[in-house]
Amino acid sequence: MQPSQPVPVENKPATDSAYVWYRDIDPNGLVARTMLAFLATAGLFYVNIMPALVSGLIEALGFSKKDAGLVASFNVYGAALGAFAAVFVVKIWSWRTTSVALLLALIVTDLISIVIHDPYALMAMRFLHGAIGGLLVGVGFSIIARTKEADKTFGILLLVQFGLGGVGVIYIPPLVPEYGTAILFSSLIAFSVCTLLMLPFIPQYQENANPQKDVQQSIQKWPLLSALFALFLFQAANMGLYAYIIDLGQVAGLKTEMISTIIGVSAWFGILGSMLVVWLSTRFGRSIPLTIGIIFTGINTLILHYAAQEWAFWLANINIAIAWAFVIPYILGLCSEFDRQGQMAALGGFASKMGLASGPLAAALMVSGFSYGFLINIAVVALIFSMIAAWWPANLLDQES
Repeated sequence: MQPSQPVPVENKPATDSAYVWYRDIDPNGLVARTMLAFLATAGLFYVNIMPALVSGLIEALGFSKKDAGLVASFNVYGAALGAFAAVFVVKIWSWRTTSVALLLALIVTDLISIVIHDPYALMAMRFLHGAIGGLLVGVGFSIIARTKEADKTFGILLLVQFGLGGVGVIYIPPLVPEYGTAILFSSLIAFSVCTLLMLPFIPQYQENANPQKDVQQSIQKWPLLSALFALFLFQAANMGLYAYIIDLGQVAGLKTEMISTIIGVSAWFGILGSMLVVWLSTRFGRSIPLTIGIIFTGINTLILHYAAQEWAFWLANINIAIAWAFVIPYILGLCSEFDRQGQMAALGGFASKMGLASGPLAAALMVSGFSYGFLINIAVVALIFSMIAAWWPANLLDQES
């Protein structure tokens, strides 16, 4: 058997290298979709282990709850800035070369973060890390938008995030007392290294491969804005509660160890939601799955009112994780349907991160003067508006199909 040789790519953009190191990998197959999922996750993986990151900073470095939360918030706001920048560069930069540079930069910033013990210095470093990671996620989203049935790839993206995020939430916190913050940032470095090793094997994507994007390009503007607004509200509503879910459970009378287990196991259940997206795709359109998914999220959010009952806390967290992993791929898919070059998918990444950052910020203001019950109700109201905003562009695409 002859050893694998580099395969030249015909009609490639001039900005790319002469060869890419892959052979017989279907650009729209499971392997390629999985590698793209890693690429789009690497810059934002800390969000999936955020409870472990915040609690680790408090325990290992003695940060106050406020400072630890601000470190996480700066990280995500930096990611939003990077995702916004990605909107303007995805068409003019070589995505493969850019991804290599950004992954190396992520590794460097994580290494530096290990030796920083001052909260304000760490906030600045994590903001820089977030900006780099957000740009990488935007690049990843723009490539995913060029695959056929982008909803499937976004489903695998959520599968990777929830699956590995659950591992991190369960197993990283117990290692913090022994290894300090090094274990936190080393886990992020390991993820970046794995993605860097996968990068040469990702097929070359040029034109957007989804034929549905060739129709009715004039409908882009307002339906797209509606989809972006739905994405922002959905992420803000869920992350606002998720950031405080440990304290919510503690206030309800549950033990911290049990809460951590429930959160980690729930993340694994979220895989079911992303697998359901991969299986369903658009066979029933987008408006019906989105509506059902967001309503299901709202119902289970209301169940958190009964968090004092362990079974209710289990049920709410598991079902919200499933719904979260189910709804997000469809809304991200909406954003990618209104553009041929992946710019709008990158803009979707920006809206997503603004929601992820703004939700906890708004929640912090609410819980200081009100009970968690008030926060739960506000989250449900946001979910209702998210459902309304998502239905219109989803229904338009269903009618075109």
